[in-house]
Amino acid sequence: MPGGLGRREPDHRRDRGRARAWALHTLYLWESGGGGATPRQALNRLLQTRRVAPRRVPFLERLIQVVEEHLSEIDGALESVLENWRLERLSVTDRSVLRLGAAEILFVPEVPPKVAIQEALRLAEAYGGGEDSPKFINGVLDALYKRFRWPAPTGEGRGPGP
Repeated sequence: MPGGLGRREPDHRRDRGRARAWALHTLYLWESGGGGATPRQALNRLLQTRRVAPRRVPFLERLIQVVEEHLSEIDGALESVLENWRLERLSVTDRSVLRLGAAEILFVPEVPPKVAIQEALRLAEAYGGGEDSPKFINGVLDALYKRFRWPAPTGEGRGPGP
């Protein structure tokens, strides 16, 4: 392809996918108590102890920032679509995958919601808390997507409203 554009896009997607995996690792570190009091502190610890490609760090930082800044909204939105489950009863991995997927669906407008769901499924397949994790993650995030339709008519944000 002219200008090498055909090769650039898969690299961009791969970098974002790997940044999501690092974000999952960061949230796991935070929730397990080994990363600090906040997700950003866990990210700082991770970046000090692990080798993350510099081109992946901006998206990784953005995901962690969104989760930290909107954690109560993300958890509330997830709780509203969980049926017969409580968020705190899920495995740390499944809860973290759901938080990342919901964060992208609700607060990262440049990522289409269906892409966010697909990427969360990839994380669940690779790292999920059990054999049924991908189906469970898909069901919860699909319900979240259907409940909070986007884009908003005003074009402002996609998150849960007041």
